[in-house]
Amino acid sequence: MPALISDKFRIFNAKQFLESLSEGPSDASAERSRMYFFVGRPQGWDAYLEIFGQNATAFNTSDFVYVAEDGNGTYTYANSPFKATIVAAYENSLVLSNVSGTASPAVNSAPLPGSTLAGFNGTADTGAEANTGVYRYATEDAPPAPIDNQNEKYGVYDEIISAKRITDEFARAVITRFDWNLLAAEPRFDMYKPDYAPTDTGLVGKLGVTGATSLAAAKYYVINSNYEVFKCIYNGEFPGITSPNPVYEPKTTPSAGQGTFDGEFFHEAATKVVAATGSGYIWKYLFTIPTGDVLRFLSTNFMPIVPSISNPANTRYTTEQAAVDGAIDVVLVEQLGAGQTNGTYYAPIVGDGQVSGTEAVVRIVVSGGAIASTRIIDRGAGYTYGSVFLENGVTIAGNKYGLFTDSGLTTAVTGFSAVTLGALEVVIPPQGGHGSDMELELNAKRVMTNIRLEYAEGNGDFPVDNDFRRIGILKDPYAWGTTSFATLDTLNGLYAVRVTPGSATEYIVDEPITQSLAGGGTAIGTVVSYSVDDNGVGTLKYFQNPELHADSGIVRPFEAGANIVGGQSLAASTVKADENGTVAGIGFSSGIGLPEIEPNSGDLIYVENRRLITRAPDQIEDIKLVIEF
Repeated sequence: MPALISDKFRIFNAKQFLESLSEGPSDASAERSRMYFFVGRPQGWDAYLEIFGQNATAFNTSDFVYVAEDGNGTYTYANSPFKATIVAAYENSLVLSNVSGTASPAVNSAPLPGSTLAGFNGTADTGAEANTGVYRYATEDAPPAPIDNQNEKYGVYDEIISAKRITDEFARAVITRFDWNLLAAEPRFDMYKPDYAPTDTGLVGKLGVTGATSLAAAKYYVINSNYEVFKCIYNGEFPGITSPNPVYEPKTTPSAGQGTFDGEFFHEAATKVVAATGSGYIWKYLFTIPTGDVLRFLSTNFMPIVPSISNPANTRYTTEQAAVDGAIDVVLVEQLGAGQTNGTYYAPIVGDGQVSGTEAVVRIVVSGGAIASTRIIDRGAGYTYGSVFLENGVTIAGNKYGLFTDSGLTTAVTGFSAVTLGALEVVIPPQGGHGSDMELELNAKRVMTNIRLEYAEGNGDFPVDNDFRRIGILKDPYAWGTTSFATLDTLNGLYAVRVTPGSATEYIVDEPITQSLAGGGTAIGTVVSYSVDDNGVGTLKYFQNPELHADSGIVRPFEAGANIVGGQSLAASTVKADENGTVAGIGFSSGIGLPEIEPNSGDLIYVENRRLITRAPDQIEDIKLVIEF
């Protein structure tokens, strides 16, 4: 059955996202959404290959692997359809680089599930063998696309470095940016019309002058050089002429001779006249983007919609208050006609607005036997449909139709004649009137969040000595070890230990660390950040996940005690068991620090994998994240 998920559904979801940031009586209320922007994935992007059924011979870092046998045949390293360099070898997986094989490009080289994988040292097979499972190609230049499944969600949580609260101050509905640029390849603008549609099988549609097949795709609004936003309600369209380019930039304070602003509309030519003038754009003023929003939310491709605030100083609020539901501003000339009686006429716009007693009136000028122009004299209200009758004026059941000689519609025309009648199209405004619902009128199905990561903010929640490769949004995560919503401005996502350095060598970021545990087994992690305070005590932040840090199938926590925490760099320290309190944004108990985010709590509503973004102590990242609903 034919069906449609309309743009209004997407716009509704975008509105709900923004509204949820401040709903409810308090920060802990169920009605409110606590959204957090997070950064993660400190380790590099390499290909990942799950393995199982491995024999007793280990795969070794810096060796090679290749598919020795799959459903298509048996191979040597030289002719294998898949081969790669081992970056790291773990119990149940291999991290690989330099993927190649018979497929081109390399991203298409992939082992079939269940293939036999063999080790190779550059000269001969090493004897290591395993079967292949899940495979995922990635490089630092080609991050993998996120996968929407539960397993991926767990992995994302494991690799969160830190998170920052998104409040309504740092989120806006955004729309495609259209600048005033007469030198553009297509300087013209579409006008607002409620009935754009494509031409398809069984459908003859209506296109904009730019070729747009829907209002959502149309170019019908503009941001000017003063950050004022105007909506085009007429663009000079007229039968028999090529749709013109605009001439004057719409502004609330136009220069002399460059149009007129009447407090609501900017008129490029004669006031609100639809005529074959070769120009004549009419623009409806919507709002002015304040400086703060320009800095936070205006980008090359997107522009923000100003939030509505019940304050006369808010430009959007002023426009909303002026909106009139069903008021008519434009009547287009569809057909000029011929042989008509010259003169100036007035006609009621027939429709539901007229029936409700708020009649709109249009002035029609006939010259040379054809329609020369139209102009709205009375906008009326309440129209959801309308038409104009080009015939002698009459009154039927109390409602007036046709042409009259005066704007008050008191004297009906009786002598109008035409060889060919023209035709007029009444342009119905959006529900509520122009400017009543900016998000709906401008197709705001996207939300932009602007997050500034300033140095090591959050008392160190955002470390500055590493990088990250993943960003995203969490909805309503819990505070660690609780079922209460996290409400802090920033959250730490890392484990940590306070250590007394036992060697001159310092830990380096991204290196693996290990600790032999008193009860047996080994704790394994990867360093994200390391610093030493003025007292000579180090704070070692790390993450753990089952892919990289399992010992006999278990990810084991580090513990307080005398056992050394050793790094690949030969750094060696003991956990300082008498360290309690908060250091670098982390609360320590007996030298052990835990994240502030309860694992896998809340909803992971957005994830984006990126190339690495490097942080530094003197650096601020300004991240504009656009979410399309």
